Amino acid sequence: MDESRMIPPRPRDRLYAAATLVLAVLLLPAAFARHPGRARERAGHWALALRFPAEDLSGLTDGARAAFTAARTDALWRHGQLLGLTSGYRDPFVQQRMFEEEVRRSGSATTARMLVLPPAESSHVKGTALDVRPHEGARWLEEHGARYDLYRIYDNEWWHFEHRPECGGTPPRRRPHPGASEPEDPNPWRM
Repeated sequence: MDESRMIPPRPRDRLYAAATLVLAVLLLPAAFARHPGRARERAGHWALALRFPAEDLSGLTDGARAAFTAARTDALWRHGQLLGLTSGYRDPFVQQRMFEEEVRRSGSATTARMLVLPPAESSHVKGTALDVRPHEGARWLEEHGARYDLYRIYDNEWWHFEHRPECGGTPPRRRPHPGASEPEDPNPWRM
């Protein structure tokens, strides 16, 4: 991540992470009683749901949802990091409205595409894009996300990750912004 453009970690984020982990530990016995083989995952899910009550994972592809769930469970239990979802799947009409608002705000479709893509091009509409929070969680995901096929895609959006299982653990080349074309593969013959 380009740390020069990042907001420094906030002390309250560390406090929230610690409190969420303590809550997950307290919920372990109940989770074990209900889901013995998946107690840590369930306790973490319950604690994270209390920390991020407005999250909505519906509309994500099964793969994106499973990858995000596994990543956030690992982030919480192994590293004490919170990983929340600000935005996942978006209805095409919502994405179109966001694009049109950005066109009005910026004055041109070309400039708007640097921040918001039209529905036909948006990975949010496909259910494979995740806008995450807080900053520390995004840093964690950038470092560990390849294990889950979750990759940061744009230089100008520290929060935007996409589920790309076809990358097989190798991060795709990042683009400067959403409207930039896919970078060409420097080695098109690799398998």
